[in-house]
Amino acid sequence: MKCVFSLLEKTWLGTPIQFTWQKSSGNYLAVTGADHIVKIFDRHGQKRSEINLSGNCVAMDWDKDGDILAMIAEKSSGVYLWDANTNKTSQLDSGIRDQMCFLVWSKVGSFLAAGTARGCVLIYNHQTSRKIPILGKHSKRVTCGCWNAENLLALGGEDRMITVSNQEGDTIRQSPVRLEPSDMQFSTMKTDDRTYATENTISVVLGKKSLFLFNLNDPDSSIDLEFQEHYGNIVCYSWYGDGYIMIGFSRGTFVVISTHIREIGQEVFQARDHKDSLTSIAVSQTLNKAAICGDNCIKIHELAELKDMYAIISLDDEIKGLDTLSWTDDGQLLALSTQRGSLHVFLTKLPILGDACSTRVAYLTSLLEVTVANPVEGELPITVSVDVEPNFVAVGLYHLAVGMNNRAWFYVLGENGVKRLKDVEYLGTVASVSLHSDYAAALFEGKVQLHLIESEFLDAQEERETRLFPAVDDKCRILCHALTGDFLVYGTDTGVIQYFYIEDWQFVNDYRHPVGVKKIFPDPNGTRLVFIDEKSDGFVYCPVNDATYEIPDFSPTIKGVLWENWPLDKGVFIAYDDDKVYTYVFHKDTIQGSKVILAGGTRVPYAYKPLLLYNGELTCQTQSGKVNNIYLGTHSFLHSLKDVGPKELRQMLTQTLLLKRFSDAWEMCRLLNDPAAWDELATTCLHHMEVEFAIRVYRKIGNVGMVMSLEQIKGIEDYNLLAGHLAMFTNDFNLAQDLYLASSCPGTALEMRRDLQHWDSALQLAKRLAPDQIPFISKEYAIQLEFTGDYANALAHYEKGITGDNKEHDEVCLAGVAQMSIRMGDIRRGANQALKHPSRVLKRDCGAILENMKQFSEAAQLYEKGLYYDKAASVYIRCKNWAKVGELLPHVSSPKIHSQYAKAKEADGRYKEAAVAYEHAKQWNSAIRIYLDHLNNPEKAVSIVRETQSLDGAKMVARFFLQLGDYGSAIQFLVMSKCNNEAFTLAQQHNKMEIYADIIGSENTSNEDYQSIALYFEGEKRHFQAGKFFLLCSQYSRALKHFLKCPSSEDNAAIEMAIETVGQAKDELLTSQLIDHLMGESDGMPKDAKYLFRLYMALKQYREAARTAIIIAREEQSAGNYRNAHDVLFSMYAELKSQKIKIPSEMATNLMILHSYILVKIHVKNGDHMKGARLLIRVANNISKFPSHIVPILTSTVIECHRAGLKNSAFSFAAMLMRPEYRNKIDAKYKKKIEAMVRRPDTSEIEETTTPCPFCKFLLPEFELLCPGCKNNIPYCIATGRHMLKDDWTVCPHCDFPALHSEFKVMLNTESTCPMCSERLTFAELKKIPDCTQYLRTEVEQ
Repeated sequence: MKCVFSLLEKTWLGTPIQFTWQKSSGNYLAVTGADHIVKIFDRHGQKRSEINLSGNCVAMDWDKDGDILAMIAEKSSGVYLWDANTNKTSQLDSGIRDQMCFLVWSKVGSFLAAGTARGCVLIYNHQTSRKIPILGKHSKRVTCGCWNAENLLALGGEDRMITVSNQEGDTIRQSPVRLEPSDMQFSTMKTDDRTYATENTISVVLGKKSLFLFNLNDPDSSIDLEFQEHYGNIVCYSWYGDGYIMIGFSRGTFVVISTHIREIGQEVFQARDHKDSLTSIAVSQTLNKAAICGDNCIKIHELAELKDMYAIISLDDEIKGLDTLSWTDDGQLLALSTQRGSLHVFLTKLPILGDACSTRVAYLTSLLEVTVANPVEGELPITVSVDVEPNFVAVGLYHLAVGMNNRAWFYVLGENGVKRLKDVEYLGTVASVSLHSDYAAALFEGKVQLHLIESEFLDAQEERETRLFPAVDDKCRILCHALTGDFLVYGTDTGVIQYFYIEDWQFVNDYRHPVGVKKIFPDPNGTRLVFIDEKSDGFVYCPVNDATYEIPDFSPTIKGVLWENWPLDKGVFIAYDDDKVYTYVFHKDTIQGSKVILAGGTRVPYAYKPLLLYNGELTCQTQSGKVNNIYLGTHSFLHSLKDVGPKELRQMLTQTLLLKRFSDAWEMCRLLNDPAAWDELATTCLHHMEVEFAIRVYRKIGNVGMVMSLEQIKGIEDYNLLAGHLAMFTNDFNLAQDLYLASSCPGTALEMRRDLQHWDSALQLAKRLAPDQIPFISKEYAIQLEFTGDYANALAHYEKGITGDNKEHDEVCLAGVAQMSIRMGDIRRGANQALKHPSRVLKRDCGAILENMKQFSEAAQLYEKGLYYDKAASVYIRCKNWAKVGELLPHVSSPKIHSQYAKAKEADGRYKEAAVAYEHAKQWNSAIRIYLDHLNNPEKAVSIVRETQSLDGAKMVARFFLQLGDYGSAIQFLVMSKCNNEAFTLAQQHNKMEIYADIIGSENTSNEDYQSIALYFEGEKRHFQAGKFFLLCSQYSRALKHFLKCPSSEDNAAIEMAIETVGQAKDELLTSQLIDHLMGESDGMPKDAKYLFRLYMALKQYREAARTAIIIAREEQSAGNYRNAHDVLFSMYAELKSQKIKIPSEMATNLMILHSYILVKIHVKNGDHMKGARLLIRVANNISKFPSHIVPILTSTVIECHRAGLKNSAFSFAAMLMRPEYRNKIDAKYKKKIEAMVRRPDTSEIEETTTPCPFCKFLLPEFELLCPGCKNNIPYCIATGRHMLKDDWTVCPHCDFPALHSEFKVMLNTESTCPMCSERLTFAELKKIPDCTQYLRTEVEQ
């Protein structure tokens, strides 16, 4: 709180002073001390007048209007009256000789009551100048008194008596009191009966200790309230609120009591504000505050919440202490007198005067001080001292105006400070002023004067300097006005809003409202304004299109409106009343058109006046002359979002969408990361026609369809067409239709309705927009009606749909007519239409409808015409028209129909046709039955059974053969029909067990069946058959026993079966039994070694099998069966290799020598004598392995070596033949030739070609298989017998043996099989192997 001024007159010093504020306006303060003078000061501390009295002033009081100040002086019987309006003093003679000591003015009338030292009273009516002296009202000095609202006068005196008189001085009541009264006040004591609104209670302090409440209506129920002793004396008290009294005590405590009858005497509140003393209490009902002074300070409390301290004012200089407090009636100023005789006046509330232009604000900071600030730009505030206490303040871009009554003072706001420019007098009392850059506009008495602020700086013509509105002939009063950069806008009592364009100096727009326009608030550009009419309704007006939009939920208490100054938030404005700010948004471009919505409300503290709105921050002026910023509740998203929960984020998202702050909404959605939030943002963007942003959102959430749709329409300039598309995307189809029809492409509405299948609407639109489309829409509508079962309307629309020139379309319509006619009961028309129609499907559909209607002959006819033979036949069967069925049967595929026909024909005895029909119906059993029972054609029946494997059919055939006595066939068909027991019994009875056994051996048969056969053969002593069936039922020991008992005629097969048995049994006992038999232990006759080999193979004992194989091969070799020996070794080699067992080196060597021998024939036959000779040399070097052909082999070697030019080798083998044991066995053809070779030896020899070892690349002869370099056995080529080469490697795809790729291909030109495994092979199957590493891993034991 600010000290406005202090008064310290020398004449007052050292003594307490009296003072009183002028009532009502509070413009004057009357002060007096011990100097016989009453001084009058204005509210700024300027002395306005002095009144000299005959002695020290005893009492003074202002009348109710503040026009007359009444004063009385010591030892004087007169009354002094000072007139504030004329500044003149007059003296009133009381007509009573006594010394005056008390006076008080009436609250409601112009009555003045004065009391004397001897108890007399004067009542003076200032209006009529009538004086009523009343003698002896009291017996002693009148000390206190007051008037009530009904002009009753209560007085108290030293005679301890209270009197109540009327304005004529007649005593109405009087009551004695126990102590001397002081500080008397009238008020209303509250009771449960609220009808008492009159001031019915006199409160008075008795003896400074108790408070006496005297009830005028019920004097006997008066109350004397006493207080605690330690509080001290009652200093003063004051009524306030709803019957409360605040009482101050001398020792620093104040208490509040209620006078409500149920609470009386209770302390509602008590506080000790001051440590030592309390000197005064003053209550301002206007401010709702109480000031309490004591010690060296004033404390101000809120009456609504006494615990809350509003302010503390310390006065440390006042060492003698403080005295009395008093507020002006409006609560604006608080005066305090002190014990030492000084007086201080504090400003408690300022008139809230302020204005804003763009982001600059001006506001009153003291009674004679205005501050100009620009909080947005961050400019330092400028303080301007003004000459008068202003009634209005206005600010422009460069100027400030303040004023009162009919004058305004203008100031220039320069960079170097403030300069007073000029003052202007207007033709009436100014209600408000608006400024912008160059012009000012003042509103006074229903007129507006527009004038230049600084005329000397502009080369303006005279007529552009000033203008008065309205024109003389315009009979209206201007009620409000505003000035923007380009326009003066004003509203009148006739409801006209005028736009005056300053640059062209003429009116450019006017709008007529039905009732008077009370207030207007244009936005910063002047392109939109909010106005409030005399009904207190609010509207947004757009002069561009001359449209108004009502503001929803607009409170009638609204005081003003502020537009958002943040450039990006166009369309946001707030409307405020005393305690709340409402945020509205004007949505100009939405698919529903322009509208205003209420975004939310924000509470504002008491007595805050909004001045400026910028980006959700509201700058408000307070009573204390400061500005405070409030954030609107609708803009909470502008604060930090760090710790905000999802619920709050959702609310913030709603706020951002209402305010069209889409970038902020994007941030909310990013934080929420909720698909529903993104959808809401996207939908709102569509609603506001923000297509680009909507595309961005839909792209983010991956809605490809919407992105593509929006990309197609984003360039559309036709507002209605674009809005129509967006309304359609948001499923508001009726709105979309309206917008399309208003656009440049009304046909789009029809397209939309057709796409949506809203056929009724589409037909209505087509009548207006595209009559040629009516048939096509009618057809679509008819299809839908048919689907929903409305056949009558469907028929009508199909008929409407026939064009006569669109064949395909007309066919669909005619088809519809046919179907609907049938459904409506016009069967002949429908059926004829369907028969004429080219569509097969129509015939089928109409046939189905007729069939459901039990119209079988027509249905069948349509099916037949439509080539639906199955359906036609089915319907003909239902009519029992077998002749027609027979005709259609070749075309019918349905077994059911064939079956029905077959049954009918069988019943007629036409068995041949019945059998064929049963076959077509795939009812094989019936067909077999007919063939056997009626047509005597068992061959056909048997063929059907074999083909279909029918069990019942097989039974029937078996029964048939049984009747014929063909037991073999009967057994066969019984087995086929799974009647194994019957078949077995039949076989036993007729000695046909072999047939049964053969049949059952090839079937999937159970062990029991096999066992029963085995037991039968056992009984018959047929060991081989018994063994075979015991083996099949896994009874291995019995099977082996029978196999070993077989006679010698069946020996080979029996031993083979015995080996198989032991192989399956895997039982050592059985194995040893069989080995003993094979070795001849049991009968002294050893069996062929091949059986032992097979046994080992069956037991998977491959090493023993290998050894046996070598023995067998040796025997075969000795017998001269080289191919057999080769095959035995090869098969064993392959088996060991597949089991990943190392191959014995003896086996590998024997196989290599035998293979070399077999290759000789191939190469010699092909004339390649060199290869033949080299291979024969290898064989001859191992001649001991061919004992039965030593001489022929040596002879061949000599001949081939000779032919190949290997003379030395030929000589050495010829010399061997000359040995006595061989000489005589030489073939006579060659004997002489060989002898001649030995006699005349030729030792010339072609040297053998060398090739590299595939392991170590050592060069060695190509037929050498052991590398001298790395000592490895080298794999040999199965085509040539040479060792393998790394870069010419292939393998036989069947046996996996290696060969030289080039040589093997040459061999396959003449041979068709692999020389090793004898499998068929073509050179196309050979693949050259680039990496032969895996084949070099040795498989043979070293």
